[in-house]
Amino acid sequence: MSTASDRVYFFDTTLRDGEQSPGCTMHHAEKLRFAHQLASLGVDIIEAGFPIASDGDFESVRAIASEVKGPRIAALARCKTIDIERAGKAVESAASNRIHTFIASSDLHLEAKLRITRQQALDQAAECVRLARTYTDDVEFSAEDATRSDPDFLIQIVQAAIDAGATTINLPDTVGYSTPAEYRAMFEMVRGRIPNADKIIFSTHCHDDLGLAVINTVAGLQGGARQVEVAMHGIGERAGNASLEEVAAILKIRNDVFPYTNNLVLDQIGPTSRMLDEIISFTPSPNKAIVGKNAFAHASGIHQHGVLANPLTYEIMSAAHFGVEANTIVLGKHSGRRALEHRLKELGFNLTKEEIDQVYTRFTALADRKKDIYDQDIAALVPQPATV
Repeated sequence: MSTASDRVYFFDTTLRDGEQSPGCTMHHAEKLRFAHQLASLGVDIIEAGFPIASDGDFESVRAIASEVKGPRIAALARCKTIDIERAGKAVESAASNRIHTFIASSDLHLEAKLRITRQQALDQAAECVRLARTYTDDVEFSAEDATRSDPDFLIQIVQAAIDAGATTINLPDTVGYSTPAEYRAMFEMVRGRIPNADKIIFSTHCHDDLGLAVINTVAGLQGGARQVEVAMHGIGERAGNASLEEVAAILKIRNDVFPYTNNLVLDQIGPTSRMLDEIISFTPSPNKAIVGKNAFAHASGIHQHGVLANPLTYEIMSAAHFGVEANTIVLGKHSGRRALEHRLKELGFNLTKEEIDQVYTRFTALADRKKDIYDQDIAALVPQPATV
């Protein structure tokens, strides 16, 4: 993997962390189908699942490793021998593979959840990374709950993992607690204290408990991370993960601020989003950035007039660029004459100014009574020609 300073690697965890979200469980055929679409999207790494979790997950990861070409196929494993062995077997057939192993680094998790000492955590991390390297030359180590860990111990466990052979280091905001400034500073601190840090890929993994997953992710990039762990629609545990489509759009539209490159095929975001809609039990909120049904819709008369004159007035990006539906003029009580006239022409009505004024008066009266205005409603408002 290149360590070029401007290259960002997209690590998609929709099939692992995303699938752990209530309502997002996928069966074998769905996981395989979605993995093929992720390959079309151009993600660099697909975290295909957690093989130790069940026989079904093991078989899904193994099928993805065998059949999906292009991305590196990763499997998650706790820092336990049985997990590592299971993950290694699951991804062994992939053209390029990875084992992603993790253990907690915060005292809260070590004491309350794992009930082990710091030294035991260090020993387990090193032992399991070494074991993982016997299955693959690409091992990612995650220090779970890194953002609530003692900085000195965080350095120790990261260094132990690197010394054992880890090639990617993930510093997750596991519980969505960090702020952008803190998250960036953590990466700067760790990279500054680890010898030869430029030879290691550092990774973000942010949860959205405070609504900060996406901005924390890009803050991590500013701190020196070069891999982002994301999920389509931001699905994942609790409030979810950083949203792939939002991070991708930020890096594209604000490349002046975030001057990085990546391998995504952006016009595949729409098809990937629609496929996920078909597979899981819910769709994104209408106001969800990039893929929500209202993301490129306009209901205000002032906005409609501007967009019809020049889309750049109210749209900072092209819907087509991301493979989603083009802008939509939504007619309702906030719409103006310009939008109504535009829709009338689309429907084949070429009216005089006086006739448009009449239709507009009727339209506003209807819109005050009816939330959804359909094309047949508009057609019914048009004056009918006199009959003999």
